[in-house]
Amino acid sequence: MKNVTLGSTGITVPQNAFGALPIQRVDMETAVGILRKAYDNGIRLFDTARAYSDSEEKLGNAFHGYDRDKIYFTTKTHAKTPGELKKDLETSLKMLKTDYIDVYQFHNPKVCYKPGDGTGMYEAMLEAKEQGLIRHIGITNHQLRVAHEAIESGLYETLQFPFSYLSSEKEIELVNKCKEYNMGFIAMKGLAGGLITDSKAAFAYMSQFDNVLPIWGIQREKELDEWLSFFDEAPEMNDEIRNFILNEKKELDGEFCRGCGYCMPCPAGIQINTCARMSLLLRRSPSAKQLTPEAQEMMNRIDSCLHCNQCKAKCPYGLDTPELLRRNLEDYRNVLAGKTKVQ
Repeated sequence: MKNVTLGSTGITVPQNAFGALPIQRVDMETAVGILRKAYDNGIRLFDTARAYSDSEEKLGNAFHGYDRDKIYFTTKTHAKTPGELKKDLETSLKMLKTDYIDVYQFHNPKVCYKPGDGTGMYEAMLEAKEQGLIRHIGITNHQLRVAHEAIESGLYETLQFPFSYLSSEKEIELVNKCKEYNMGFIAMKGLAGGLITDSKAAFAYMSQFDNVLPIWGIQREKELDEWLSFFDEAPEMNDEIRNFILNEKKELDGEFCRGCGYCMPCPAGIQINTCARMSLLLRRSPSAKQLTPEAQEMMNRIDSCLHCNQCKAKCPYGLDTPELLRRNLEDYRNVLAGKTKVQ
């Protein structure tokens, strides 16, 4: 398996990292077992966030006492003030049972924080770095505008952004731009939020980019085993996989939501980047959780659409998002009523 260096950070790890959002859904014992198995079999970078409930605590329990120099923690803060950032960082250090964070990231901010912008946010990051509490400053985002600004600013050492074989040329441009600026690129949503179901093709696509580090969201041991198997035999792009991906893109071509989140937030509180692709999720990666009372409540919120068309104007793929939401809600209700069957 290839190693990837995250730009100017110098952090070099196998091109196979652990996304620790899903482990908040399993109990402590299960999570610790999965995390330790991941480490024992070669995974070295673990990405989490203060917002992922007890994910950080599970990582801390799993790796307390391990050789810290061989494990990389990347976590995130949703803080909006320097005081909140300091508090989040203190909590993350405590939960992770560590003295420092390898990469501390602003978690999907609406703006690109910079020194002297009046918020004090970037200065707070610099202070934490000077104190040795964090080693590198990163940013995660879903908006191309903020991502480009972060790259061009030269202030950030890593960018975390959605990237998969369903991505467009706009996302590939970001990857190449990060390489040009010697900035690490961490790929989230490598399975496009559940639309991609072939791990071999997903991995082979990522392996074409020598500066991309995918973080695979892992909740179950069988999921981990898939990614671990690639340490022995890493899939590489070939004609068979290339044709498979082309057919996938053709099948999904046109009016489908990629889940990029560029349209968010919705003034009516609709979770657009999930609701607008629910029909595909039910068919490509069906789960009982998609039909729970909570999921039904989420989908029913589409009835509250203000038809302001803000989402439509923001969509980088030119989708008629309100119409797409309406069709997904209709299809969803047909599934609930048993009029439409899903496998």
